Amino acid sequence: MKVGETAPNFILKDEKGNEFELYKNLDRKILLVFYPKDDTPVCSSQLSDYDYNLDEFSKHGIKVIGINADTIQSHDDFCNKLKIKIPLLADEKKYVSKQYNALNLFGLNKRILILIGTNKIVLWIAPSLPVRFINTGEILSRISSINSEEMT
Repeated sequence: MKVGETAPNFILKDEKGNEFELYKNLDRKILLVFYPKDDTPVCSSQLSDYDYNLDEFSKHGIKVIGINADTIQSHDDFCNKLKIKIPLLADEKKYVSKQYNALNLFGLNKRILILIGTNKIVLWIAPSLPVRFINTGEILSRISSINSEEMT
């Protein structure tokens, strides 16, 4: 997966069991947030930060969607515990994670952000270390530096 490529479509279920299809949700840009594990310290901090700043993402025309290989029930418990409104998609078979090169050598989800434009094109990819995440301010700063023509 590289910037400029067409993002593969997928359908996964969210924490409530509702189907989410990428291409049907591209009325705004989508920020896919691949993260290692529900209810762990860094992932909890990361998703709480993004959830707290959903209005900022929305102002930039971005929907935030979390994905990892945990179950629907795990995602639901995690959302309820932290009061997260971000949809969390269950990629239990790791099919989407493989397509998006979001698995490490051990088959666990990497911490990686992938921004997809309304035209289905990958606009930005930002991996980070498992013990660190890119906060909302850094994301919006990096994204705003991308040429506005590429963001349409």
